[in-house]
Amino acid sequence: MPSDPREPGHEGSITSQDHAHEDTPKVKNRKPANTAFRQQRLKAWQPILTPKTVLPLFFVIGIIFAPIGGLLLYASAQVQELIIDYSNCATQAPDVSYSGDYDTMSSSLVTSHFKSNSSNPSPATPKWGRRAFTYNYYNNSKVVQSVNATQCTLEFTLPNEMKPPVLFYYKLTNFYQNHRRYAKSFNTDQLSGTAISADSADGSDCSPLTSTNEKPYYPCGLVANSIFNDTFSNPVLLNVPGSSITDQVYTMKNNSGIAWSSDADLYGTTKYAWADVAVPPNWVEKYGEEYTDDWHIDVVNDEALHVWMRLAGLPTFSKLAQRNDDDIMVAGTYRLNITMLFPVTEYGGTKSVLISTRTVMGGKNSFLGIAYVVVAGLCVLLGTVFLVTHLIKPRKLGDHTYLSWNNEAPSQAAGGREGAGGDDHR
Repeated sequence: MPSDPREPGHEGSITSQDHAHEDTPKVKNRKPANTAFRQQRLKAWQPILTPKTVLPLFFVIGIIFAPIGGLLLYASAQVQELIIDYSNCATQAPDVSYSGDYDTMSSSLVTSHFKSNSSNPSPATPKWGRRAFTYNYYNNSKVVQSVNATQCTLEFTLPNEMKPPVLFYYKLTNFYQNHRRYAKSFNTDQLSGTAISADSADGSDCSPLTSTNEKPYYPCGLVANSIFNDTFSNPVLLNVPGSSITDQVYTMKNNSGIAWSSDADLYGTTKYAWADVAVPPNWVEKYGEEYTDDWHIDVVNDEALHVWMRLAGLPTFSKLAQRNDDDIMVAGTYRLNITMLFPVTEYGGTKSVLISTRTVMGGKNSFLGIAYVVVAGLCVLLGTVFLVTHLIKPRKLGDHTYLSWNNEAPSQAAGGREGAGGDDHR
């Protein structure tokens, strides 16, 4: 018969059990503290959407958005602009080297928006012509590089005067500056002035256009190499009315005030020696095979480069090339010469010139105004429909009969209970 552990001879066993009980770890309490935040008792507010609150909201949005949209459309309508597509000038325009007879362009290549004016009819379709010539790059009035090119001449008419600032853009289509590999193909350290080595360029984001002959390209990368390099002359007013002057030049700034002032912080004077860097492939026509101390890129002051390096988010975009902030561009016929150096037909794109004014809302863009008007119209329409529905067949607020579980057929539940009862009876 087993002995009773409570007898005197079992004191050691009792002691060991007590110690084992004492060594048992205590269970920690995981209950959150009794605070309003930890116990989710913070005050909250939840709107109850009733006809009295929703219907006025629809009409208020409509009343506010409609005039805003109207003002935006009015501001867009005040912008005057002319867009001329000259992509195929080198192949479709007549050669005017000797004859000087310009041909009328197809109307599909021209888009214009001018304020209606009874004294000035709609502008005539522009004319164009081309000639082969040698384009020279100058440095301190000295020719440093020459390239054979095609000069495209456009003659266009402005039916109304364009008040300053008059902005001159080039417009490209089907050019994807937002392509991931293209968009990251430049080196910010190099542009800020740091002299990175050829090995550093090979390991940077400049790939695949990094270095050649153990010299890094400056600037490296696809973005800088593909810079838009067509050049534009100042528009010339032909047959100036009321003046003995035959032609009058409308002077525009082409490398001052065309880039954002904040972009200047991204560029710095390079620490390279010009013999230690290579010229990007597409820049050889302008700078030659090698930079020299007298003829080289100045990334700090080249605002055309700054404009190009600010990448566009869409494949169709316009970038500022020239501007005039002081003088009125009077109505009349103008002539513009363009040196065609940038290819677009190879990849199915187009290039155009865009001359435009602006308002406090910017350039011509009717999308935002249309969006406001459409939203206002939809809100008023929905508000009217809901109001009529509420007046004809109002719904009682807080009616439990609309709850989904109150709409289930009771016969199914009753049948199930009867079947269960019959099984139990058997």
